[in-house]
Amino acid sequence: MKSPSSTPRSHAGRHTQRRAGSIRRPRIALALAGGGPLGAIYEIGALCALSECLHGLDFNDLDHYVGVSAGGFIAAGLANGLTPRQLCEVFIEDLPTEENFDPSWLMKPAWQEIGGRVQRLPGLLGSALWAWGVQRKPLANAFERMGAALPTGVLDNEAIHRKIEQLFAREGRTNDFRQLRARLTLVATELDTGDAAPFGRPGWDHVPISRAVQASAALPGLFPPVQIDGKHYVDGALKKTVHATVALDEGMDLLLCLNPLVPFHADPQARQRHRIPSLVDGGLPTVMSQTFRSMIHSRLELGFKHYERAYPDTDIVLIEPDQRDAELFFANTFSYRQRRELAEHAYQQTRRTLYARRHALTPALKRHGVSLDAEATLAKGMHLLPPNKRTPSESSVHAMERLHATLDDLQHHLT
Repeated sequence: MKSPSSTPRSHAGRHTQRRAGSIRRPRIALALAGGGPLGAIYEIGALCALSECLHGLDFNDLDHYVGVSAGGFIAAGLANGLTPRQLCEVFIEDLPTEENFDPSWLMKPAWQEIGGRVQRLPGLLGSALWAWGVQRKPLANAFERMGAALPTGVLDNEAIHRKIEQLFAREGRTNDFRQLRARLTLVATELDTGDAAPFGRPGWDHVPISRAVQASAALPGLFPPVQIDGKHYVDGALKKTVHATVALDEGMDLLLCLNPLVPFHADPQARQRHRIPSLVDGGLPTVMSQTFRSMIHSRLELGFKHYERAYPDTDIVLIEPDQRDAELFFANTFSYRQRRELAEHAYQQTRRTLYARRHALTPALKRHGVSLDAEATLAKGMHLLPPNKRTPSESSVHAMERLHATLDDLQHHLT
């Protein structure tokens, strides 16, 4: 693909040569970006839609899984044989089982990190006073060293390791990269060098999968860095958004990428629950969210341009939210009720996205034995989770979707 929104280009010559020679199984990889609990919710909903609408593609039988931050948890689950629907049960549904993964576990303060920093406070204060009073350094410079008393993270992320370790300890699963059938790469960032740490690759595969997921998701400021083999690691998204190169370098034929975080395009006339003429009206949290999303998405776009030049023989399909989607942008992902709504929202939105892009996606997927079921993308009554209550306007919504689909087909045939 030339860009995330462009039409996948044709590789007819290369595939003709493959048919003329020996026929082999297409090599397919999946790369999942991060995005915190919201990212995991979106990716689970999207994967469920993809697994139902793409025939000939088994998300538990791919060649390489690449995960960054929250995407690492999803990638590790798929590589361990958990289906998208089972991941939905574990992460989204509030079922009374030992496998239920409750995001509220991540809201516990990092008391060990905070306590360790507090213990350093007297020494740091004395050093600052000495520099100011005796060495006659400027007050601001003398007290800069007090910053070492601030915790590197305010929330405890040890539960990530413990819960995933328990989840993968069950029969048929493994917490060891080396025992997986497919390749799994979970990318973190080494704090002291800024280098990418590809856990799961040779030389990095001795680390437990659960610990690698914890390291890859250790967002600085929110979670403390994770110490592994004497080094400290933080969120893999600090280096790149998806780290798809680790799979592309192995000669993949098809790469599917999911990116849950996109900048928001505010539309005052949009018929959505959240109507806001300008994001500045939302205050600092909204402005910071938009800034962060814009930064990582611009980096993703540059990365895809590089993929086009460096890997011309690989078809790349990027799935991400509509940038006009206010529901995802203003979401509170620590609300159980909203977790269900957001997962359902991602599921339905992905089905609509697949239908809207069907003319571009169909030939690219077909080259690798995958077919897009256009009827399934618009099938009435399909839901990710059992609906609590149907809204009175549901039938009109489906009617409008059918109308838009008919108009899209007409436009396609006329152009």
